[in-house]
Amino acid sequence: MSHLNRKNKKFDLIVWGSTGYTGKLVCEYIQKKYKNTNLKWAIAGRNELKIKSIISLLNLKDIPYFIADSNNKDSLLEMTKMTKTICSIVGPYAKYGTLLVEACIESKTNYCDITGETQWIREIIDKYHTKAIKNKVKIVHACGFDSVPSDLGVFYAQNKMKESTGKYASKIIMRVISMKGGVSGGTIHSFLNILEESRKNKSITKILSNPHGLSPNVDLFETEEEDLKKIIFDSTCKRWISPFIMAAINTRVVRRSNYLLAFKYGRVFIYNEALVLGRSILSKFLGYFRLIPIYLISKVKNLVLKSFLRLVLPKPGKGPTENSRKSGFFKLRFYVFDKKLKAIVSVYGVGCPGYGSTSKMLAESSICLAKDKLPIQNGVLTPSTGLGNAFLNRLQKNADLKFKIKFL
Repeated sequence: MSHLNRKNKKFDLIVWGSTGYTGKLVCEYIQKKYKNTNLKWAIAGRNELKIKSIISLLNLKDIPYFIADSNNKDSLLEMTKMTKTICSIVGPYAKYGTLLVEACIESKTNYCDITGETQWIREIIDKYHTKAIKNKVKIVHACGFDSVPSDLGVFYAQNKMKESTGKYASKIIMRVISMKGGVSGGTIHSFLNILEESRKNKSITKILSNPHGLSPNVDLFETEEEDLKKIIFDSTCKRWISPFIMAAINTRVVRRSNYLLAFKYGRVFIYNEALVLGRSILSKFLGYFRLIPIYLISKVKNLVLKSFLRLVLPKPGKGPTENSRKSGFFKLRFYVFDKKLKAIVSVYGVGCPGYGSTSKMLAESSICLAKDKLPIQNGVLTPSTGLGNAFLNRLQKNADLKFKIKFL
């Protein structure tokens, strides 16, 4: 039989980018959680010295490793042919991810990552969605804090609504109630790379600003939603709310899920996100101060200032301390409507959202892709459409995420 037959592959998954900040956390999680199981996994990267350092640090002496190069497709193919799934943590993905996705599709290997780079996901959709369907491969982006809690939160809410009322919700709004956690250098530099690309290419700006930027046939939608751009009072949660920086990717992923499900939630399905500030006027004004750093970074055009920011901000490979990661958390609330408010879904996560929790989500998504019975859909997918209930169950059982619904 062909070596491209997924059943004959030597490994269930390979962690690509195992020496980076989040890569180490993913490896540490898999090693602890799945040490005495039948999971066959390996690690990979481009620097053998760094890989050997990780093997020593995390006591991975029994875990095989591979050396490959993001810019060398042949070396990537040698790696992808060996495994059922690639778990990628090498960003910015727009710079280092495209050839790997191509190699996975040719090798008939499933793939997942934690990218929040909307413009790159759209590029992958346009280039590879049809090829991935043909080769029966799942390419699943955004398997971290962006955008698993949002996408699976809506998936969970809609399934519960269907079970209880016989139909899906026409509108769901997500509010970030509280969260605590640090930011790694990799995330910051991916964000700066998105800004840089959008300044050079106006078509990227158009994709980023399009509420349906990850759904190519925009004409099929009957709603025109825009991201929140200012602080307002929200009559649903009865608090001041402000723009949530990750809404720019999360909302697109949720809308793509609906698109991939042939508009199961309806062509007029509404979804938006915001950050809850508080009830008082003081909380409103404090909210403006929280938005200032994001605004300043997004407006940086001066090369000297940009170089200064790169100098003072955390470098790729750096991130929150262990205590910061473990003390982190997030709490999201989804208000579920069918003409009127029908239910409230709460999603809780333990661990720093971007790293402690994200590493668990990504690890479980890669294991899910390799081991579980999944939805039949292939192509460039979202977490909910690619992984479905099997992933939801894994998150609740293993990754310290809780999904709860309260009908009103």
